[in-house]
Amino acid sequence: MLKRILFLLFVILLAGNLMASVDTIQFFSNSLHKNVKFVVIQPKNPNKSLLSTVYLLHGYGGNYAQWLHDAPALVQRSEELNLIFICPDGSTSWYFDSPIDSSIKYESCITKDLIPYVDQHYPTLANKQHRAITGLSMGGHGALYLAIRNLDLFGAAGSIAGGVDFRPFPNNWDIKKSLGLYESNQAIWEQHTVNYLVDQLPNNALKLIFDCGVDDFFLKVNRSLHEKLQTLKINHDYSERPGGHNRAYWSNSIDFQLLFFKKYFDSNN
Repeated sequence: MLKRILFLLFVILLAGNLMASVDTIQFFSNSLHKNVKFVVIQPKNPNKSLLSTVYLLHGYGGNYAQWLHDAPALVQRSEELNLIFICPDGSTSWYFDSPIDSSIKYESCITKDLIPYVDQHYPTLANKQHRAITGLSMGGHGALYLAIRNLDLFGAAGSIAGGVDFRPFPNNWDIKKSLGLYESNQAIWEQHTVNYLVDQLPNNALKLIFDCGVDDFFLKVNRSLHEKLQTLKINHDYSERPGGHNRAYWSNSIDFQLLFFKKYFDSNN
């Protein structure tokens, strides 16, 4: 408890010193029929009246607060890069609309409920040319999955240590609650992986960036995605760096991805 209090005090002091605003918001999702929380980080002194937005998706076992906890420098990055960050709660959903459980509609929650809410309540440039999405682990899968399936909403997408193909892990992370048992639903599982979806992705429809640590258990599936994109001649930025599946890795990686997104946003100004 003491460590958590000290961490929250640190974030508050950091936000105060750097003039960035950090708020936890609760809104009602029509898709999920319940209230959902998200963290919004935005510059207090923006140099433009309307700003580009980056959606940050958390990993399995995390929640809306994970990104702020694991990468508190996001407060500073918001001010430095003049960007709004939105960190929604995705529960353990993998950001699907489940074909077998009508209560699991997290793709709809984000694309149909959250984005319109954010654009209505915050000073965003409400178009795909100024909206990006990325995430860590489960959220890395979710970010690419949502972006590919919603090319009208996102112009750029990334993944950090993402579970971009979870078929090698059929008994992990509650995926069978959303997609059924792998043994009897292999086609459904495949159709919900990023590796499958890129077959229908036109080149340059998205600015893509993803990476993985060389000691990460998701390294093989990320390499496979990179190789498939090369075969399909789809432009993308892929890198591997030292590190495992942990906070130290993605808190470092996010800085590179934010610069990538910032360059994309600026090219559309």
